[in-house]
Amino acid sequence: MSSDLFIKTIRKLTLAITYFSLTFTLLSCDSSSNEPSPSPTPKPVFKLPSSIGIVGDTSNVNAPSSFGTVLMGGSTDVDAAMKWMINKSKGGDVIILRSTGGTGYNQYLYDLVKVDGKSQVNSVETLLINSIELANNPKVAERIKQAEMVFIAGGDQSNYINYWKNTLVEDALNYLIATKKIPIGGTSAGCAIMGEALYTAEKGSVTSDQALTNPYNVDMTLQRDFVNNPYLKNTITDTHYNNPDRKGRHFTFLARLMKDFSIATPKGIGVEEETAVCIDENGKATVFGIGSAYFLIAKEGAPENCTTNTALNWVLNKKAVQVYTIVGNSTTGNGNFDLTNWTAVSGGTTKNMYSTNGVLTIE
Repeated sequence: MSSDLFIKTIRKLTLAITYFSLTFTLLSCDSSSNEPSPSPTPKPVFKLPSSIGIVGDTSNVNAPSSFGTVLMGGSTDVDAAMKWMINKSKGGDVIILRSTGGTGYNQYLYDLVKVDGKSQVNSVETLLINSIELANNPKVAERIKQAEMVFIAGGDQSNYINYWKNTLVEDALNYLIATKKIPIGGTSAGCAIMGEALYTAEKGSVTSDQALTNPYNVDMTLQRDFVNNPYLKNTITDTHYNNPDRKGRHFTFLARLMKDFSIATPKGIGVEEETAVCIDENGKATVFGIGSAYFLIAKEGAPENCTTNTALNWVLNKKAVQVYTIVGNSTTGNGNFDLTNWTAVSGGTTKNMYSTNGVLTIE
Protein backbone atom coordinates (compact mmCIF):
# COMPACT_ATOMS: atom_id res chain seq x y z
CA MET A 1 0.00 0.00 0.00
CA SER A 2 1.40 3.42 -0.91
CA SER A 3 1.95 6.01 1.78
CA ASP A 4 -0.72 8.28 0.27
CA LEU A 5 -3.32 5.53 0.35
CA PHE A 6 -2.35 4.65 3.94
CA ILE A 7 -2.76 8.23 5.08
CA LYS A 8 -6.21 8.52 3.42
CA THR A 9 -7.33 5.29 5.10
CA ILE A 10 -6.22 6.53 8.54
CA ARG A 11 -8.09 9.82 8.02
CA LYS A 12 -11.29 7.99 7.08
CA LEU A 13 -11.08 5.79 10.22
CA THR A 14 -10.47 8.86 12.40
CA LEU A 15 -13.49 10.67 10.92
CA ALA A 16 -15.66 7.58 11.42
CA ILE A 17 -14.61 7.24 15.08
CA THR A 18 -15.21 10.96 15.66
CA TYR A 19 -18.67 10.82 14.03
CA PHE A 20 -19.62 7.78 16.09
CA SER A 21 -18.51 9.42 19.35
CA LEU A 22 -20.37 12.64 18.56
CA THR A 23 -23.56 10.76 17.65
CA PHE A 24 -23.41 8.75 20.86
CA THR A 25 -22.95 11.91 22.90
CA LEU A 26 -25.90 13.63 21.22
CA LEU A 27 -28.11 10.62 21.71
CA SER A 28 -27.09 10.50 25.35
CA CYS A 29 -27.97 14.18 25.77
CA ASP A 30 -31.39 13.69 24.08
CA SER A 31 -32.10 10.71 26.29
CA SER A 32 -31.28 12.56 29.51
CA SER A 33 -33.41 15.58 28.53
CA ASN A 34 -36.49 13.33 28.21
CA GLU A 35 -36.21 12.06 31.79
CA PRO A 36 -38.98 13.52 34.01
CA SER A 37 -37.75 15.87 36.69
CA PRO A 38 -38.34 14.65 40.24
CA SER A 39 -41.84 15.66 41.55
CA PRO A 40 -42.24 17.00 45.10
CA THR A 41 -43.90 14.58 47.49
CA PRO A 42 -47.60 15.55 47.77
CA LYS A 43 -48.56 16.84 51.21
CA PRO A 44 -51.76 15.47 52.72
CA VAL A 45 -54.57 18.04 52.73
CA PHE A 46 -56.83 17.93 55.78
CA LYS A 47 -60.52 18.11 54.91
CA LEU A 48 -62.91 18.99 57.68
CA PRO A 49 -65.66 16.39 58.11
CA SER A 50 -68.91 17.82 56.70
CA SER A 51 -67.20 20.57 54.65
CA ILE A 52 -68.36 20.57 51.03
CA GLY A 53 -66.57 23.70 49.87
CA ILE A 54 -64.88 26.94 50.86
CA VAL A 55 -64.23 30.21 49.05
CA GLY A 56 -61.57 32.64 50.25
CA ASP A 57 -58.77 32.31 52.76
CA THR A 58 -58.67 28.86 54.36
CA SER A 59 -56.84 30.13 57.44
CA ASN A 60 -58.91 31.16 60.43
CA VAL A 61 -59.12 34.82 61.47
CA ASN A 62 -60.43 36.45 64.61
CA ALA A 63 -62.61 39.49 63.94
CA PRO A 64 -64.55 41.67 66.42
CA SER A 65 -68.05 40.80 65.17
CA SER A 66 -71.22 42.11 66.81
CA PHE A 67 -74.40 40.23 67.68
CA GLY A 68 -77.46 40.22 65.48
CA THR A 69 -80.21 37.90 64.23
CA VAL A 70 -81.76 37.53 60.78
CA LEU A 71 -85.11 35.78 60.31
CA MET A 72 -85.69 35.32 56.58
CA GLY A 73 -89.02 34.12 55.21
CA GLY A 74 -87.81 31.96 52.33
CA SER A 75 -87.68 32.07 48.52
CA THR A 76 -85.13 34.56 47.08
CA ASP A 77 -82.64 35.73 49.69
CA VAL A 78 -82.71 39.36 50.78
CA ASP A 79 -79.40 40.93 49.76
CA ALA A 80 -79.76 43.85 52.17
CA ALA A 81 -80.20 41.51 55.15
CA MET A 82 -77.15 39.48 54.10
CA LYS A 83 -75.11 42.67 53.80
CA TRP A 84 -76.35 43.67 57.25
CA MET A 85 -74.94 40.41 58.64
CA ILE A 86 -71.66 40.69 56.70
CA ASN A 87 -71.10 44.19 58.04
CA LYS A 88 -71.51 42.81 61.55
CA SER A 89 -69.02 40.01 60.85
CA LYS A 90 -66.20 42.59 60.50
CA GLY A 91 -64.24 40.67 57.88
CA GLY A 92 -64.42 37.29 59.59
CA ASP A 93 -65.26 33.78 58.46
CA VAL A 94 -68.78 32.88 57.35
CA ILE A 95 -70.18 29.39 57.92
CA ILE A 96 -73.26 28.09 56.08
CA LEU A 97 -75.03 25.21 57.83
CA ARG A 98 -77.35 22.79 56.05
CA SER A 99 -78.40 19.13 55.97
CA THR A 100 -79.11 18.94 52.22
CA GLY A 101 -78.04 20.92 49.18
CA GLY A 102 -74.80 22.36 47.87
CA THR A 103 -72.43 25.32 48.04
CA GLY A 104 -74.57 27.96 46.35
CA TYR A 105 -74.08 30.48 49.17
CA ASN A 106 -70.28 30.43 49.06
CA GLN A 107 -69.49 32.63 46.08
CA TYR A 108 -72.68 34.69 46.47
CA LEU A 109 -71.82 35.84 49.99
CA TYR A 110 -68.10 36.16 49.28
CA ASP A 111 -68.83 38.59 46.42
CA LEU A 112 -71.78 40.42 47.98
CA VAL A 113 -69.86 43.14 49.85
CA LYS A 114 -66.60 44.40 48.38
CA VAL A 115 -64.45 47.48 49.00
CA ASP A 116 -61.93 48.35 46.29
CA GLY A 117 -62.56 44.93 44.78
CA LYS A 118 -61.79 43.08 48.02
CA SER A 119 -64.35 40.85 49.73
CA GLN A 120 -65.38 42.02 53.18
CA VAL A 121 -65.36 38.47 54.53
CA ASN A 122 -62.32 36.27 55.00
CA SER A 123 -64.02 33.12 53.74
CA VAL A 124 -67.37 31.41 53.21
CA GLU A 125 -67.57 27.68 53.92
CA THR A 126 -70.56 25.32 53.71
CA LEU A 127 -70.92 22.48 56.20
CA LEU A 128 -73.33 19.69 55.28
CA ILE A 129 -74.31 18.12 58.61
CA ASN A 130 -76.73 15.32 57.85
CA SER A 131 -76.22 12.90 60.73
CA ILE A 132 -76.01 12.87 64.51
CA GLU A 133 -72.47 11.52 64.18
CA LEU A 134 -71.33 14.58 62.22
CA ALA A 135 -73.22 16.88 64.59
CA ASN A 136 -71.28 15.36 67.49
CA ASN A 137 -67.89 15.53 65.73
CA PRO A 138 -65.66 17.81 67.84
CA LYS A 139 -63.83 19.14 64.75
CA VAL A 140 -67.11 20.17 63.14
CA ALA A 141 -68.26 21.91 66.31
CA GLU A 142 -64.92 23.68 66.70
CA ARG A 143 -65.07 24.97 63.11
CA ILE A 144 -68.53 26.40 63.75
CA LYS A 145 -67.27 28.11 66.90
CA GLN A 146 -64.53 29.80 64.85
CA ALA A 147 -67.11 31.61 62.69
CA GLU A 148 -67.86 35.32 62.78
CA MET A 149 -71.18 34.78 60.98
CA VAL A 150 -73.46 31.76 60.66
CA PHE A 151 -76.37 31.35 58.26
CA ILE A 152 -78.66 28.29 58.26
CA ALA A 153 -80.03 27.42 54.85
CA GLY A 154 -83.55 26.34 53.99
CA GLY A 155 -84.58 22.70 53.75
CA ASP A 156 -86.46 20.59 56.27
CA GLN A 157 -86.46 21.77 59.87
CA SER A 158 -87.17 18.25 61.10
CA ASN A 159 -83.71 17.27 59.81
CA TYR A 160 -82.09 20.09 61.75
CA ILE A 161 -83.90 19.05 64.90
CA ASN A 162 -83.30 15.32 64.47
CA TYR A 163 -79.62 15.71 63.51
CA TRP A 164 -78.49 18.72 65.56
CA LYS A 165 -80.62 19.05 68.70
CA ASN A 166 -78.80 17.93 71.89
CA THR A 167 -75.47 17.66 70.04
CA LEU A 168 -72.19 19.58 69.86
CA VAL A 169 -73.61 21.60 66.97
CA GLU A 170 -76.36 22.89 69.25
CA ASP A 171 -73.73 23.75 71.86
CA ALA A 172 -71.65 25.57 69.24
CA LEU A 173 -74.61 27.65 68.03
CA ASN A 174 -75.52 28.69 71.55
CA TYR A 175 -71.87 29.50 72.29
CA LEU A 176 -71.82 31.85 69.29
CA ILE A 177 -74.98 33.59 70.53
CA ALA A 178 -74.26 33.82 74.26
CA THR A 179 -70.48 34.12 74.39
CA LYS A 180 -68.94 35.12 71.07
CA LYS A 181 -71.98 37.19 70.07
CA ILE A 182 -71.82 36.95 66.29
CA PRO A 183 -74.56 37.58 63.70
CA ILE A 184 -76.62 34.45 63.12
CA GLY A 185 -79.58 33.88 60.85
CA GLY A 186 -81.56 31.49 58.73
CA THR A 187 -84.10 31.28 55.95
CA SER A 188 -87.20 29.11 55.69
CA ALA A 189 -86.36 25.96 57.72
CA GLY A 190 -83.28 27.76 59.03
CA CYS A 191 -85.53 30.52 60.36
CA ALA A 192 -88.07 28.04 61.75
CA ILE A 193 -85.58 26.75 64.35
CA MET A 194 -84.46 30.16 65.62
CA GLY A 195 -87.07 30.71 68.32
CA GLU A 196 -87.01 29.18 71.78
CA ALA A 197 -90.16 27.30 70.76
CA LEU A 198 -90.31 25.61 67.37
CA TYR A 199 -92.59 23.77 65.03
CA THR A 200 -90.77 20.56 64.06
CA ALA A 201 -92.82 19.48 60.99
CA GLU A 202 -91.51 15.97 61.69
CA LYS A 203 -94.78 14.29 60.75
CA GLY A 204 -95.80 16.60 57.94
CA SER A 205 -96.66 20.23 57.31
CA VAL A 206 -99.88 21.24 59.03
CA THR A 207 -102.22 23.73 57.34
CA SER A 208 -104.07 26.57 59.03
CA ASP A 209 -107.42 24.86 58.53
CA GLN A 210 -106.15 21.62 60.08
CA ALA A 211 -104.64 23.45 63.04
CA LEU A 212 -107.65 25.65 63.75
CA THR A 213 -110.20 22.83 63.49
CA ASN A 214 -108.08 20.52 65.67
CA PRO A 215 -105.25 22.16 67.63
CA TYR A 216 -103.93 18.69 68.49
CA ASN A 217 -103.79 17.50 64.91
CA VAL A 218 -101.12 14.80 64.53
CA ASP A 219 -98.99 17.22 62.47
CA MET A 220 -98.99 19.88 65.20
CA THR A 221 -95.58 18.87 66.60
CA LEU A 222 -93.99 21.46 68.87
CA GLN A 223 -90.78 21.54 70.90
CA ARG A 224 -88.64 24.09 72.70
CA ASP A 225 -85.06 24.73 73.88
CA PHE A 226 -82.86 24.32 70.83
CA VAL A 227 -81.39 27.68 69.79
CA ASN A 228 -81.37 30.01 72.79
CA ASN A 229 -81.57 33.57 71.51
CA PRO A 230 -82.32 36.02 74.34
CA TYR A 231 -84.58 38.13 72.12
CA LEU A 232 -86.62 35.12 70.96
CA LYS A 233 -87.51 33.67 74.36
CA ASN A 234 -91.06 32.22 74.49
CA THR A 235 -91.21 32.92 70.75
CA ILE A 236 -92.02 30.69 67.79
CA THR A 237 -91.25 31.71 64.21
CA ASP A 238 -93.01 30.83 60.96
CA THR A 239 -92.05 31.50 57.35
CA HIS A 240 -93.52 31.75 53.82
CA TYR A 241 -96.12 33.86 55.59
CA ASN A 242 -97.77 35.13 52.42
CA ASN A 243 -99.07 31.57 52.09
CA PRO A 244 -102.65 31.60 53.48
CA ASP A 245 -101.89 28.33 55.28
CA ARG A 246 -99.50 30.01 57.73
CA LYS A 247 -101.26 32.67 59.82
CA GLY A 248 -103.94 30.39 61.26
CA ARG A 249 -101.54 27.67 62.24
CA HIS A 250 -99.13 30.22 63.76
CA PHE A 251 -101.97 31.61 65.84
CA THR A 252 -102.73 28.03 66.96
CA PHE A 253 -99.07 27.45 67.84
CA LEU A 254 -99.41 30.25 70.40
CA ALA A 255 -102.50 28.64 71.92
CA ARG A 256 -100.65 25.34 72.28
CA LEU A 257 -97.57 27.01 73.80
CA MET A 258 -99.76 28.66 76.39
CA LYS A 259 -101.58 25.46 77.27
CA ASP A 260 -98.86 22.79 76.95
CA PHE A 261 -95.74 24.71 77.98
CA SER A 262 -97.33 27.08 80.52
CA ILE A 263 -96.04 30.16 78.70
CA ALA A 264 -98.17 33.04 79.94
CA THR A 265 -97.53 35.35 76.99
CA PRO A 266 -96.37 33.31 74.00
CA LYS A 267 -95.04 35.30 71.06
CA GLY A 268 -94.54 34.73 67.35
CA ILE A 269 -92.71 36.27 64.40
CA GLY A 270 -94.04 35.48 60.94
CA VAL A 271 -92.06 36.47 57.86
CA GLU A 272 -93.19 36.59 54.25
CA GLU A 273 -91.05 35.35 51.36
CA GLU A 274 -88.27 37.63 50.07
CA THR A 275 -88.43 39.41 53.42
CA ALA A 276 -86.15 39.46 56.47
CA VAL A 277 -86.37 40.65 60.05
CA CYS A 278 -83.01 41.97 61.25
CA ILE A 279 -82.65 42.18 65.03
CA ASP A 280 -79.67 44.15 66.30
CA GLU A 281 -77.62 43.63 69.44
CA ASN A 282 -80.07 45.79 71.42
CA GLY A 283 -83.15 43.81 70.41
CA LYS A 284 -84.48 46.34 67.91
CA ALA A 285 -86.03 44.76 64.80
CA THR A 286 -86.15 46.28 61.32
CA VAL A 287 -87.74 44.67 58.24
CA PHE A 288 -85.94 44.38 54.90
CA GLY A 289 -87.27 43.06 51.58
CA ILE A 290 -90.43 43.29 49.52
CA GLY A 291 -92.92 41.66 51.90
CA SER A 292 -94.14 42.07 55.46
CA ALA A 293 -93.23 40.76 58.89
CA TYR A 294 -95.73 40.06 61.68
CA PHE A 295 -95.05 40.31 65.41
CA LEU A 296 -97.65 38.34 67.42
CA ILE A 297 -98.17 38.41 71.18
CA ALA A 298 -100.95 36.87 73.27
CA LYS A 299 -102.47 39.72 75.27
CA GLU A 300 -105.62 38.64 77.06
CA GLY A 301 -105.21 35.14 78.46
CA ALA A 302 -105.72 31.43 77.76
CA PRO A 303 -108.02 30.13 75.00
CA GLU A 304 -111.62 29.43 75.93
CA ASN A 305 -111.30 26.01 74.28
CA CYS A 306 -108.13 24.33 73.01
CA THR A 307 -108.67 20.57 73.06
CA THR A 308 -108.28 17.51 70.86
CA ASN A 309 -110.67 17.12 67.93
CA THR A 310 -112.45 20.39 68.72
CA ALA A 311 -112.26 23.67 66.81
CA LEU A 312 -110.14 26.32 68.52
CA ASN A 313 -112.01 29.03 70.39
CA TRP A 314 -109.72 31.86 71.40
CA VAL A 315 -111.66 35.08 71.27
CA LEU A 316 -111.30 37.01 74.54
CA ASN A 317 -113.15 40.15 73.52
CA LYS A 318 -111.71 39.77 70.02
CA LYS A 319 -108.26 40.61 71.40
CA ALA A 320 -106.74 37.19 71.96
CA VAL A 321 -103.52 37.98 70.06
CA GLN A 322 -102.21 41.36 69.02
CA VAL A 323 -100.28 41.50 65.74
CA TYR A 324 -98.03 44.35 64.61
CA THR A 325 -97.29 44.31 60.87
CA ILE A 326 -94.32 46.05 59.25
CA VAL A 327 -93.90 46.27 55.48
CA GLY A 328 -90.26 45.85 54.51
CA ASN A 329 -87.93 48.02 52.45
CA SER A 330 -85.44 46.35 50.13
CA THR A 331 -82.53 48.73 50.71
CA THR A 332 -82.74 50.65 53.97
CA GLY A 333 -85.18 48.52 55.95
CA ASN A 334 -88.36 49.80 57.52
CA GLY A 335 -90.01 50.06 60.91
CA ASN A 336 -88.85 49.44 64.41
CA PHE A 337 -90.10 46.84 66.87
CA ASP A 338 -88.57 46.47 70.33
CA LEU A 339 -88.10 42.80 71.25
CA THR A 340 -86.81 43.62 74.73
CA ASN A 341 -90.37 44.40 75.81
CA TRP A 342 -92.36 43.43 72.71
CA THR A 343 -93.71 46.88 71.98
CA ALA A 344 -94.21 48.56 68.61
CA VAL A 345 -92.06 51.60 68.00
CA SER A 346 -92.70 52.84 64.48
CA GLY A 347 -93.47 52.02 60.87
CA GLY A 348 -96.26 49.45 61.25
CA THR A 349 -99.92 48.85 61.97
CA THR A 350 -101.62 47.05 64.85
CA LYS A 351 -104.51 44.59 64.56
CA ASN A 352 -106.06 41.84 66.66
CA MET A 353 -106.39 38.12 65.88
CA TYR A 354 -108.97 35.73 67.30
CA SER A 355 -110.57 32.41 66.44
CA THR A 356 -114.26 31.58 66.71
CA ASN A 357 -115.05 27.91 66.25
CA GLY A 358 -111.89 27.41 64.19
CA VAL A 359 -112.34 30.48 61.98
CA LEU A 360 -109.53 33.03 62.22
CA THR A 361 -110.32 36.74 62.09
CA ILE A 362 -107.77 39.59 61.84
CA GLU A 363 -109.14 43.09 62.40
